[in-house]
Amino acid sequence: MASNKISKTLVWILMGLLILGLGGFGVTNLSGNIRSVGSVGDAEISVNEYFRNLQNEIGALTAERGNRVSFAEAQAEGVADLVLARMVNQAALDHEARQLGLSVGDEFLRDQIVSNPQFVGLDGEFDREAYSYLLEQIGQSEREFEESTRTDTARSFLQASILAGVSTPAPYTDAMMSFFGERRDISWAMLERKDLATGLPVPDEADLEAYHTANPEAFTSPETKRITYAWLTPEMIIDTVQVDEQALRDAYDAREAEFNQPERRYVERLVYPDQAAAEAAKARIDSEELTFESAVEERGLELADIDLGDVDRPTLEEAADAVFSAQVGDIVGPLDTSLGPALFRVNAVLSKQVTTYKQALPQLRDELAGDRARRVIGGQIEGIDDLLAGGATVEDLAEETEMTLGQIDWHTGVSEAISAYEGFRAAAETLSSSDYPRIAQLEDGGIFAMRLDEIVPPALQPLDDVRAEVTAGWERYSLVEALRSQAESQREKLQNGADFEAVGLTIQGAQALTRTGFEPDTPLEFIGPAFEMEPGEARLIEGDGRIYILRLDEVRPADLEDERMAQLRVLVENEIASSLSQDLFQLLANDIRDRAGITLDQHALNAVHANFQ
Repeated sequence: MASNKISKTLVWILMGLLILGLGGFGVTNLSGNIRSVGSVGDAEISVNEYFRNLQNEIGALTAERGNRVSFAEAQAEGVADLVLARMVNQAALDHEARQLGLSVGDEFLRDQIVSNPQFVGLDGEFDREAYSYLLEQIGQSEREFEESTRTDTARSFLQASILAGVSTPAPYTDAMMSFFGERRDISWAMLERKDLATGLPVPDEADLEAYHTANPEAFTSPETKRITYAWLTPEMIIDTVQVDEQALRDAYDAREAEFNQPERRYVERLVYPDQAAAEAAKARIDSEELTFESAVEERGLELADIDLGDVDRPTLEEAADAVFSAQVGDIVGPLDTSLGPALFRVNAVLSKQVTTYKQALPQLRDELAGDRARRVIGGQIEGIDDLLAGGATVEDLAEETEMTLGQIDWHTGVSEAISAYEGFRAAAETLSSSDYPRIAQLEDGGIFAMRLDEIVPPALQPLDDVRAEVTAGWERYSLVEALRSQAESQREKLQNGADFEAVGLTIQGAQALTRTGFEPDTPLEFIGPAFEMEPGEARLIEGDGRIYILRLDEVRPADLEDERMAQLRVLVENEIASSLSQDLFQLLANDIRDRAGITLDQHALNAVHANFQ
């Protein structure tokens, strides 16, 4: 008995020591006894809240980009600083709300919580068990959550009072609308190669050398990573994978409905409230007084509302015989349905499809073998990881496993072979000389490991290596210069009052052109110059190997009564008001921080960041 008591005592002592030992590893919170990463006045910035906000931001970036974003990458992009700045602003508002005595009562707080859809049960009422469970999942007690909700609500009231009621000054909006709505009538013509009066010269070696030297950016190779890799994909071993005959037959049986499909029809069904209405509509359609589309509109429907897609006989029930006897385009009915009498239109006939086991066998074998190959590769990952951990090189992997050795000079413009995989490109992007080879996976279930051998800096490629590109570039440049020279005299005459026809040009004019408009078949540089010119002025614009000759004929003020301008005015007013509100909010937050003072605990911040390493 005494021995039993001693054993229990020892167990409790050990448990106590264990709990004390785990205290420093975040049992009570993220960073032991550290509760905040800083404060503004008397409002603290919680360690756990900072961690959750930072975690959510990194998670959002990962979801947006489709590949994992590490903390180091996020920190390099300033994500941690942005999160901290946002929470400092929130703490500033919390401090100000307390100074103003702004809070919410218990009844309001209760209403906020019980109406939260996350805490509602299947009966539509507040579920205390769901409430407790969800708080437990996010690591908050009820008291902490309720205090947080109270603080958040008070802060939102203060923030709303800052942001609400801000309007855009009318003179400012008027000026913006006059700017955006100003219209310009422009006459313009285009010159291209067929309009050139003289032929183009043939470049000699000196011409090409001069063009190559003058345009190095066009002929400079990008920075390249010379990478040695070993890889293994399901396609590489699929021919060596054995697939059991029974597995093939089981796969066929499981997909029998896919391989063998009955005759089907693409059908639309228009239901009527009664037989008389359906018959009357059918009679009008037969007499060509009414189209089927018009009948659908009369019922207040759209074609998408009545489309049944492809259906088989059992789906149509009693209407099946009539519908399946009709030809494509036929309208049959009225036919009885569970929804009432209906007209059916047949849009397509899908013949019966029969695929025997023998016919399906190649497809089934490829699919099952591919799946088997992926599992075989997956089973090798641990062993290959062990080889790398033991000091094996990429070359060793190719010798000791089924992996294949390769080498690639990689940059973002390379997308063949292994670089066609997004997983490889993402890894190559961040690969450095200090990285040790490790196993990573490809989208098709393959694996690879790689090593950076060398970074080849950008370099101007020798003329002989890019001669074709240099020749093409010289010809484009020479063409534009020849067109420009030819068009210059025409531009001068137009600016002196001559007509386009008089100088041998065909007008392709634009009337009432706006700053936000777009003129088809013109370069992006077309709109800007048009709004820099004075009436009567003519200019030459280059674009897409062509020369455009523009003349400004008239400047017309904005039509502020136009419906589109009225819609634009609302958008402009809302955008400016929102911007002003945000500026006011930031000014207030800055003022609060200056008055209350900011304290940041770098040790606590480092402790949070360490959890992401």
